[in-house]
Amino acid sequence: MEPVSIGARLASSIVAPLVKKLFVTDGPGAGLVDRPVRVSDLVSFRGEKRTLGNAELRKIAEELVERAAQSTGTSERLPGFEQHAVVNAVAHSLGSLGHLDMDDVQAVQLGYLGLSRHLRAGNQAATLGLSSDAVLLHANVMDTACLHILHFFTTRSTFVPRTLVEQSRRIEELSSKIDLLILRTPSPADGGFEERYARYISRKYGKLTIFGLDLPEASGVWPLDAAYLSLEATGTTAGDMPVVLPAEQVLSGRDRVLLRGVAGSGKTTLVQWLAVSAARNGLDERSLYLHGLVPFVLPMRSLTRAGARLPTPDEFLAAVGCPIAQAQPTGWYDRVLTAGRGLMLIDGIDEMPEAEREDARSWLRDLIDAYPKNRWLVTSRPSAVREHWLACEEFSELDLAPMSRDDVAAFIKRWHHAAGSADVYGKELLYAVRAKQELARLATNPLMCALICALHRDRRGYLPDGRKELYDAALSMLLSRRDRERGIYRTGDMRIGETHQVQLIQKLAYWLIRNGRSEMDSTDVLDLLSRALTAMPRVAEQGTVEQIYRYLLVRSGLLLEPVEGTMQFIHRTFQDYLGARAAVESLDFDFLGGNAHLDQWEDVIRMAVAHARPAERTRLLTGLLTHGDASKDARHRLHLLAAACLDDATELDPAVRTEVQHRAEKLIPPRSVAQARALADVGPVVLELLQGPENLTPDEAYFTVLTAVRVGTDAAIPVLTRFRTVNDLRVRTELALAWSRFDTDRYGEEVIAYLHEEDLYFVISSSQELCTLHRFGGRSFLRITSPLSPEEIQRFCVQDRLTGLCIAADLRCSWEWLAWFSRLTELTLEAPSPEVDVSSLRRVLSLRTLRLPAAARVVGAEQLPPTLKIVRTS
Repeated sequence: MEPVSIGARLASSIVAPLVKKLFVTDGPGAGLVDRPVRVSDLVSFRGEKRTLGNAELRKIAEELVERAAQSTGTSERLPGFEQHAVVNAVAHSLGSLGHLDMDDVQAVQLGYLGLSRHLRAGNQAATLGLSSDAVLLHANVMDTACLHILHFFTTRSTFVPRTLVEQSRRIEELSSKIDLLILRTPSPADGGFEERYARYISRKYGKLTIFGLDLPEASGVWPLDAAYLSLEATGTTAGDMPVVLPAEQVLSGRDRVLLRGVAGSGKTTLVQWLAVSAARNGLDERSLYLHGLVPFVLPMRSLTRAGARLPTPDEFLAAVGCPIAQAQPTGWYDRVLTAGRGLMLIDGIDEMPEAEREDARSWLRDLIDAYPKNRWLVTSRPSAVREHWLACEEFSELDLAPMSRDDVAAFIKRWHHAAGSADVYGKELLYAVRAKQELARLATNPLMCALICALHRDRRGYLPDGRKELYDAALSMLLSRRDRERGIYRTGDMRIGETHQVQLIQKLAYWLIRNGRSEMDSTDVLDLLSRALTAMPRVAEQGTVEQIYRYLLVRSGLLLEPVEGTMQFIHRTFQDYLGARAAVESLDFDFLGGNAHLDQWEDVIRMAVAHARPAERTRLLTGLLTHGDASKDARHRLHLLAAACLDDATELDPAVRTEVQHRAEKLIPPRSVAQARALADVGPVVLELLQGPENLTPDEAYFTVLTAVRVGTDAAIPVLTRFRTVNDLRVRTELALAWSRFDTDRYGEEVIAYLHEEDLYFVISSSQELCTLHRFGGRSFLRITSPLSPEEIQRFCVQDRLTGLCIAADLRCSWEWLAWFSRLTELTLEAPSPEVDVSSLRRVLSLRTLRLPAAARVVGAEQLPPTLKIVRTS
């Protein structure tokens, strides 16, 4: 019994009048209301015009079933009780029209078979236990009835106007999308060049040099798509409430951002990801907001090479060594920037001398004044620029957060998978990082994670303790052991020992530090090496200075040429480490102390303390205290720097250590984000000095918690436990956000379980956290930051307790399942998607407030009930 055959045998003259009885008489007018009319408002047995009762509804079902059974011969095969059961099932299914929350236009778009399935799905119990013939009869009768129901809808006077309204809305949405694409489409004269430029950007920045990773095709090169790890950026709102978002979304909904991050935290990698995503014009949802933008990658270390002036827009490509700079059409840069199509990626403000940064700010201000409509990202180390440095230019300020435990685990797995040793060393290292607090404290950014992975594999599972020991081992691996063990050397090859390589390279590092640079002209390199080689005759006799320089570039793994004629270190951290070693060997302690107030020297000072002998450490730290005591402007910075050095001082006069700690105590409690960040950089030793919450103001309590959280090891848990009953929402929010930084069970039991839940969204970044929270009885407000499945959320969230839910991950699902939570009144969708379909939320009847990103395009809002308030968030 196909539906078509039943439809042919059940003539329209019979079915149409029966179906028409189900609906109210069509009223006058076009029906162009603000919200569409629901099907449930059209049926005659529900609503104001109740003309059809349950008995009449059953009679219609009875006649439909009887006519269908007779016309197909089914009545001869079905016993009477089954035919009565089919009548009941059809009556129930037709009755579901009174509960439909779709409108007539949507029903027609669904199709008669889809509408039939929808009506039958809610009444499956009515056909339980029936024979296959009876079930098929029920389905076919409903299919035929729905065919006529939809035909009835299309004949109503309001249907065509309603369809036109719906089409108009969709055309308007499509028009806005097309307008945006047109604005971001290059002129015909520029299209060819932009395609060529995009290919160049994709090739140049579409790969990373990952420390210690040797791929078969190219040593140390990792495709960006495989290497990129989505980290988090954090900040605060105007009301000091924490903000957390994926780092690649910092420019989604924001036009100007100053992003801070410590050395190796992934700032440059993020710049590469943004540039490549814009150049590829892909449809990945994370990067769709970049569609049509033209990236300009402007590393400050290159722009200010040898004291060069900062470039004008027409010089951008030439200033960074782009080989097709001369091919750009006349006026191209102006057309791009005037149209607001520029993606300005200004990387490393900290890598230019401090005295030149005000000039850089003026340069940036002039560019923004001339071309205000573009998107701007500026990156820097935290201490290089003060808070609100670009506030007058309306920049938002965010920080790259340290890697969470899950981030570290993901990085280690990817690294070992790419290296082909996931099973051999990957699992072992994962266990070691989780078990050893000292190792976990070091593995907080991609650079250190890569360093640890490389050393762990190279040393077959053995890892040294401490940062200095890790760098020493890394240098040994790079400079000699790897080439020797791989059998690269052949008879007659140039061969420079590890000690001599270090001596030469550290002179280059110290020159860069003393001159406040990150890049060095090859002529200066050759001149410096030539003078150094006069004291190394055994090295000098192996070749010319040019050959020795080339050897260091190719074999050391520490140096590279970003463009022909320049040299830089593979990472600034290695430059600081070797420069500090050269300073200590030169006994330049007074010179170090005299520059300690400059942010570019902070890591150099810390590493110099690690390199120095005990008496030299005393001299360095005493000098920092003396300079700090005598300086009003730099006192806090120098005293905190001295405290941070304690972590690297393996042996130190106890009296000096006490003096350093005494100065640090005067800076506690912290009273700003900058002070909290600086105290956290001191390391775990600061945890012993943190006070409270007694006798602290609300601000001091919040910044103290911020300090302990940023230290980031489980040693901070006892400190944070003291603040778990503080009622300040900022404190409770920060404690909830920090869960992923610590051991899930311990932090959950000692901190999360005690947090007062009023107005607090508990952050869930893993299934384990959700399960742990379920053990505590669940919570009323949850923020999901990991792509959990709806089934997991339903299983571990307490059904009658959840009232507020924030989804900050891409769950790739519709939302009708949220109807399971009968008390859910507030929903926030923060997923990084340019378009949000909220139509399925019409089924979540308890919802009263829906918060959506200001930049997201919303689909289906017209289907939501008028009781649901939609709020746009920035």
